Amino acid sequence: MRSLTLGMEHRQQQGLSPRLQRAVRLLQLSSLDFAQEVHETLDKNPFLEADEPDIENPAEEVETADELERPFPVETAPTVQEVVEVPPVENEAETTAGDDIDSDRETWQADGISSNRRNDDSGANLMEMHAVEDSLSDHLLRQLNVLPLTERDRAIAEVIVGSLDDDGYLRFSLPDLVDIAGLDPRPTEEELRIALSRVQSLEPAGVAARSVQECLLLQVPVIADPIKQELAHTIIDKYLQLLAAKDVAGLARRLSASPAEVESVLESIRRLDPRPGWRFGSSHVQYVTPDVIVKKVRGNWTATLNPSIVPRVRLNHVYAEMFQRNRNAQHSELAAHLMEARWTVSNVEQRFATILSVSQAIVNHQKNFLEYGPLAMKPLGLREIADEVGVHESTVSRVTNNKFMATPLGVFELKYFFSRAMTTASGGECSATAIRGLISDMINSERSHAPLSDAEIARQLARQGIIVARRTVTKYRQLLHIEAFERRRKHA
Repeated sequence: MRSLTLGMEHRQQQGLSPRLQRAVRLLQLSSLDFAQEVHETLDKNPFLEADEPDIENPAEEVETADELERPFPVETAPTVQEVVEVPPVENEAETTAGDDIDSDRETWQADGISSNRRNDDSGANLMEMHAVEDSLSDHLLRQLNVLPLTERDRAIAEVIVGSLDDDGYLRFSLPDLVDIAGLDPRPTEEELRIALSRVQSLEPAGVAARSVQECLLLQVPVIADPIKQELAHTIIDKYLQLLAAKDVAGLARRLSASPAEVESVLESIRRLDPRPGWRFGSSHVQYVTPDVIVKKVRGNWTATLNPSIVPRVRLNHVYAEMFQRNRNAQHSELAAHLMEARWTVSNVEQRFATILSVSQAIVNHQKNFLEYGPLAMKPLGLREIADEVGVHESTVSRVTNNKFMATPLGVFELKYFFSRAMTTASGGECSATAIRGLISDMINSERSHAPLSDAEIARQLARQGIIVARRTVTKYRQLLHIEAFERRRKHA
């Protein structure tokens, strides 16, 4: 019979400290999320302060801005070991608390005086000069106000305008609008149909439609050619599915027209706007702020940090020195805040030093891409960059996550520059990005009436010494958002 025993053994196990765990978490955040994290810490930590430029010396401020715009050599960038070190608090205090408060008061007064002077000189508030976006409902109501309508007809039309969504469509049925109108007597369905027709006659064409088909039909009169207009009306009204599938041959058979005529009509239909409401109001465009800017300086490609993404935060040396002089066991919470403040300053510097080092290493490997475009992209793995920078592969993966680089060829995510190596027939290596560039060039130079199939593209690549399967070509074509060859064919 076995007996239970209790024993002790020594074992070494590697773990991450709370400081390192936080640094890893902050490293993989995007610039926007990281800035928000730093500002939240800044609001609740008394030992941190925003590092704002000195407005009393505008000449120095302009000089600093010029220096930030001017590319700097990567060799001068601080290393990770240098930025982690935070000088002792006893040697950092250079001003007294009273001088710091007086300086802040003078800065606040200068801000107030200068802003009042600017408002007095201009004669109007800057906010009053801000352009206001014109909404779809405002645009339609202005057109209704110039029509000779009775008060009741205008009220019913305004109900329809107010029920349109951002696309410009009426998603409610007419009976549902009876209760929304709130008129006495209640509007009849005939009055609602007449009001709907009035709104649909306004600009932009296609507004207040209840479906995509109705929206396109409302815009058919825009086509100038009467023959094309009639064919377009028939296609949208009866053969919408064939239109969506771009079945030119099927439409030609049903319309008793040549494929070239159908193709010309389809080209006119493609110019119609299926979402007329998007012309008004905000366009909801998502902009990307690059973390790194690449420029050619004295013949060498150099990566520099974008100054606008670096949070301007520093340790408040006055408060830190006062806490050190009066520190006791009852101030454990303030001690935790001071440690967090030091970690935050160190993490900000370490994060951007690592991003800059990794970006410069990528630039050094992908110089041909910057010179000649995607076709010159080299195969690149995380291990190569990690060995060059002196960090782990996982660190490089976190650095390249949600980080963007601005180059003369456009803005790219850092992950874009990494791709596995594919062996060519001659024994060389080619990156997947370069192959996608070749496929894109082949499709762009193909004949419109005889587009290349995926199999034919694979055969042409093989003749160039690049062995790629047909399904791989299909995958790369889909990544490039290019349709299949059947839908790319145009009839002469």
